[in-house]
Amino acid sequence: MTARRGLLAALLLCLLAACGETRDEPETATTVTLTVDDRPFRLYVPGGYDPDRAAPLVVVLHGFETDAAMQENYFKLTPEAERRGFLYAMPEGTKNQAGDRFWNAADACCDFDRSGVDDSGYLRKLIDAVTRTYSVDDRRVYVIGFSNGGYMAHRMACEHSSEITAIVSLAGAATNDPSRCTPRRAVSVLQIHGTADRIVRYHGGQNTTGSYPSVADTVGLWRRLNGCTEQTDTSAAPIDLDSGLPGAETAVTAYSTGCRDGTRVELWSIKDGGHIPELTDGFAPAVVDFMLARVAPA
Repeated sequence: MTARRGLLAALLLCLLAACGETRDEPETATTVTLTVDDRPFRLYVPGGYDPDRAAPLVVVLHGFETDAAMQENYFKLTPEAERRGFLYAMPEGTKNQAGDRFWNAADACCDFDRSGVDDSGYLRKLIDAVTRTYSVDDRRVYVIGFSNGGYMAHRMACEHSSEITAIVSLAGAATNDPSRCTPRRAVSVLQIHGTADRIVRYHGGQNTTGSYPSVADTVGLWRRLNGCTEQTDTSAAPIDLDSGLPGAETAVTAYSTGCRDGTRVELWSIKDGGHIPELTDGFAPAVVDFMLARVAPA
């Protein structure tokens, strides 16, 4: 990932120039801090939370060299958490020798120092910790990640499918070794990717630590794992996800025929989109729509 140093600067530019300021939380909502394995994380509890009624849980995973606060400023999921009543966890990756936060997600990304930190196990414990402390609907647990966080979302679906209903990956990729992805149950997957991404390339690539699959191979892996047929559905209207590109630039390709347990695999291809799209106001509602529409079998 030769351009990873430019990722932080580009994301900061997006936050300052295109993404706007963080909106205030409603007075009735709370943000608490929980700790797992000596790693604190923030949990947004919406104002309408009722401990007698199980709520969905969404876990957001930041990109390389960034942190949870920056990721929230980019995705802007907090207003959706308040409006739709889901618990919203914002964990932090550990720091490498250069002081950059990362997730140990795949050979290609992003444990470049080979620390071996078990982020997969940590995030599983995080889900358990939230579930012990709050009333969580275990049929509606979702992970959404960007770039390095997108890789990590795929790894979580591979290794902890019994706890995860669906994932969303923006500019990430699955493992390049299908034998390392053996989910126990089907997981719905939404892959969002710019066709002109130069960091995590649409057609796959490699860096100094490993290779990563193309978007087509990532989507194909989950289609096969979920038992979906090759029949594609391209009937959905294009979506406007990137304000830096003209019109509704994002094409939707869906696989749902034959998928086990009502799961679904979708690809949203941002035509001419780069690694860090200038996300429109429609991004957060659209991805939350995808997640909350998926419910794991009882």
